[in-house]
This record gives sequence, C-alpha cells and structure tokens, in this order.
Amino acid sequence: MADSVSPRLRPEPPTPTVIADIVARALLEDLAGGDITSDATVGPEVRALGVATTKAPLLACGALVAEAVFRAVDPKLEFETQVADGTWVPSNRPLWEVRGSARSILMAERTALNFVQHLSGVATLAHRFMREIPVGCNTRISDTRKTTPGLRALERYAVRAGGAHNHRDALGAGVLIKDNHIVAAGGIAAAVSRARARAPHTSKIEVEVANLEQLQQALAVGVDVLMLDNFELAAIRKAVALVDGRALVEVSGNVTLERVADLARAGADVISVGALTHSAPAVDISLSVRVPMPERPVAA
Repeated sequence: MADSVSPRLRPEPPTPTVIADIVARALLEDLAGGDITSDATVGPEVRALGVATTKAPLLACGALVAEAVFRAVDPKLEFETQVADGTWVPSNRPLWEVRGSARSILMAERTALNFVQHLSGVATLAHRFMREIPVGCNTRISDTRKTTPGLRALERYAVRAGGAHNHRDALGAGVLIKDNHIVAAGGIAAAVSRARARAPHTSKIEVEVANLEQLQQALAVGVDVLMLDNFELAAIRKAVALVDGRALVEVSGNVTLERVADLARAGADVISVGALTHSAPAVDISLSVRVPMPERPVAA
C-alpha cells in the first residue's frame, strides 16, 4: 500500500464556515442536554491529554473536522495534528492529540471520532479503488451523489483525500440525463434537445444509456459524456469502439475493486462508484485520555 497520496494532489478542504455549520449540528444532536456523566464524575479542574490512535491501517482524513469539534466545545483546548490528511498510516500510530479540560475532551470525544472514523473510511476506500487502476491507464475513479445527507462536502473532500475525483456536487452543477428523464421527456433526442436549449453554454451534457441502441441514439445528437449503466465487460468494449473518442465514457453500476482493472483496460474514461460514500466502512480509531496531563517535552 502506498505511504500517502502525493502532496500535489492533496485537495483543499471545505471552508471553515461549512465545517463549523456541520459540526454545530452534530454537537447539537449529541449535547442538547449537556454531558451529565462527565459533569458528575470529573472535576472542572482536571486536565488531560487525549490521543487518537489507529487500530488498523488506514488513510487519514478529518483531523481538521475533529479540531473544529473540540474547539467548538471549548476554545481553550489545544489541538495538534500528527498526520496530514491523505497519509497512509499503519496500526497503533497517533493521528492527533488534544490537551486541556478533561470534561471538554470527554464531551467532544464521540462526535470528533465519528467524523474522523467515517471520513478516513471513505478516504481509505477511495485510495484502494485508485490503486486498482493499471499503470498506463488514465481512468478516473469518481464518487456520485449517493452521499450522507448533510455531509456531502466532507465526504467529497475525503474522496479527494484518497486520490479519487468528484462527480457533480449538486443538481445545478451539470446536466445528467438519466433513465427517468428519458422516459419523462419522450426519448433521448428530445431530452438532449431541451437540455441544450435551456442549460448554460458552459454545461456539458451527459446521458445515461442502458444498452448499445441507446448509446447510438445519444451519439447521434452529440452528447459530451456517455454513462454506461450496468454494462457487461464485452458491451463496454463495443461501446468504447463505437464512441471512438467522440465523447467521454463513464462506467457505472456494479463496480467492485475486483472489476476496476478490467473496466479501465476496456477503455473507461471514468468509473463512478457510489460505494465510496454510501458503503465505506468506518475505520477503527480510539481516543485514550491520560490524567494527569503529561508536560510537553522541552526542546534541547
């Protein structure tokens, strides 16, 4: 497994305002009634060090969100990142640490870990998919809009941290004519004609096709991107030959790690994987609290 995603590819995270809004909603969910356990069992004077540690190999992602959680609970907490997002980390390694009020650390612990475990899980899965692209293939791995409601900005960031790419971020970001649009519009030609008349001139037009007949209909009206939905490998090869560079070819549906190399070699320009966000397993990260709080080492 690669040590990390290239620093050149490390993406810009969501803005602090976006992160703060998501964190505020998560904390309201967890702390609406306060933390009666920590308040009852831990004195306000107790200081502690919390260290987040990997329990399995993973691609790190989400430290900036964890920091936002701890600072939202207590601005006096000190947070230090040990590993940059997009770095491959083996088991039993520290990711970040937080110092200050033990009560505050305990109040923020679960929310911070929930974010980091999920985002690192998405980044790790994206990285694994990217590793399956054969050398010499320029195929992109892309996410989809199958994201957790309210967490799309963070999940898309995690996909990028894993070295993969993003599809459109919202319905207004591009024209994607799918099967139900085709039915409602009365066919591919009608749907594309209306999209071309209404969409901004800067928007590409993508059409989802279910078979080679639909693909030829879409090619006849000059679309920019063709999404091959649940095509078998042999059909993908035929489709790529028919397209012959006239449009980008995106492959979607029933994409697994085991199929990625074959799909890329068949000529797919993009492989979109909904599982990157809707099925990525959370990774195992723990937060251990140490009391009394150790002093920072004095520099020589």
